[in-house]
Amino acid sequence: QVQLVESGGGLVQPGGSLRLSCTALIMWFSIYAVGWYRQAPGKQRELVAAITSGSGGSINYADSVKGRFTISRDNAKKMVYLQMNSLKPEDTAVYYCNANWQRDYWGQGIQVTVSS
Repeated sequence: QVQLVESGGGLVQPGGSLRLSCTALIMWFSIYAVGWYRQAPGKQRELVAAITSGSGGSINYADSVKGRFTISRDNAKKMVYLQMNSLKPEDTAVYYCNANWQRDYWGQGIQVTVSS
């Protein structure tokens, strides 16, 4: 059984910061690739950032968030984080935590709204 629970979303002004957390209820967490996706109203779900399995996983970012967002994982705590800085209104979306090993698993999603 795999469960992913996101936290840390909310309303923030443009230029502000938020840190999303994902608690992963997974037995062998370190073998899973993990990532964050987002879906804005009327748009398809898109990759924000992903990190491969293991302790020294490689990281991939969407071009739109490079230099502003940082993904990290703590295998001991079974956590995934997304530090979001210099937020823009176009970052407004529901953010989903993802874990993948043989198949995709998704959290329920959490709203991030960037607005003045």
